[in-house]
Amino acid sequence: MAWEKPSPELVRKLDDAVATAAHASGVPVELKPMFGCPAYFTNGNMFAGVHQSSLMLRLPEEGRAEVMAQGGGPFEPMPGRAMKEYVVLPEAVLADAAVTAAWVRRGAEFAASLPPKAKKAKRGTNR
Repeated sequence: MAWEKPSPELVRKLDDAVATAAHASGVPVELKPMFGCPAYFTNGNMFAGVHQSSLMLRLPEEGRAEVMAQGGGPFEPMPGRAMKEYVVLPEAVLADAAVTAAWVRRGAEFAASLPPKAKKAKRGTNR
């Protein structure tokens, strides 16, 4: 299967949902590429992003179960290689901007509750 670039519409849905969620929750967010696609982080922990035609979120166990019950699925950047704690939002959720933003907020708040990740040292020469 060929790699599919995320649609501008999906990226805009993510950006809008993150802006709404960050404003509502007060969680600081940072945009960085992951898998060559836009992804959002707080304290070094990824909580939302797009990958091909999917919008994925990092959620606690009960949130993942809710998303799955609504038709979502596990996030697998490669077939058979699911990322723990990440799910893909179903189309029915993505169709409603307010519901999408509410899920993104839950993802941001969950990631903010995790220990901050230490920044990795940049590669360079040892002098």
